[in-house]
Amino acid sequence: MDKPIMAKATAVWLVDNTTISFKQIADFCGLHELEVQGIADGDVAQGVKGFDPISNNQLTQEEIDAAEKSPTHKLKLKFNAAAVGEEKRRGPRYTPLSKRQDRPNSILWLVKFHPELTDGQIAKLVGTTKPTIQSIRERTHWNISSMEPIDPVALGLCKQSELDAAVQKAAKKRDADGTPMTDDERRKLLSTEQSLAADTEPKIPTAIEGLETFTLSGDDDRRSAPIDADSLFNLPDVDEDDDDDE
Repeated sequence: MDKPIMAKATAVWLVDNTTISFKQIADFCGLHELEVQGIADGDVAQGVKGFDPISNNQLTQEEIDAAEKSPTHKLKLKFNAAAVGEEKRRGPRYTPLSKRQDRPNSILWLVKFHPELTDGQIAKLVGTTKPTIQSIRERTHWNISSMEPIDPVALGLCKQSELDAAVQKAAKKRDADGTPMTDDERRKLLSTEQSLAADTEPKIPTAIEGLETFTLSGDDDRRSAPIDADSLFNLPDVDEDDDDDE
């Protein structure tokens, strides 16, 4: 057992009660750094009560103090003799009752934004069945008209690291199969860390940029002069006598 029990609730407590960095908390709780940042921003784990790792014999105060003093210090789980030899239970992902109603929305999000994922990958990510996924793909689900796509990470149904791993696996499979991908599809296959590390796209110039000056053409040379804004609004005088004649 190398991760704390109730990892997300433990992360909530550490965010609320310590000054440990998001990366340190993410490494200790087995979460993605963006998930921890989402907890701090109130976008993830809403309504989750913090789980004190000190009173529950998972961390020592000395360990927390050391992590607060040094951003590079990695939190170490307190040794628990009762957990020695414990094996991870294999089987379908368990989804709490309070979140099961959100699974169709998360499946719709995955089908829409990551169509390269297989039904098996989606079933593993959100803990659902292949017939349910197929009905949403074919839009024959009984509640399809009321569903809206929602990120499963935001709903707490899977971790960002798990989604990134599934997307990267799908990318490798497509490359191995020789299936051509568009630039838009390749951007979707990037992990969160790769997207954040990528160079920002150049901004499209606005329509007014470059119009601060205009060019006057001569016989042999060109010269630029600033635009006189007042000249654009000065209209020729109207002869009052002409108006009277009419």
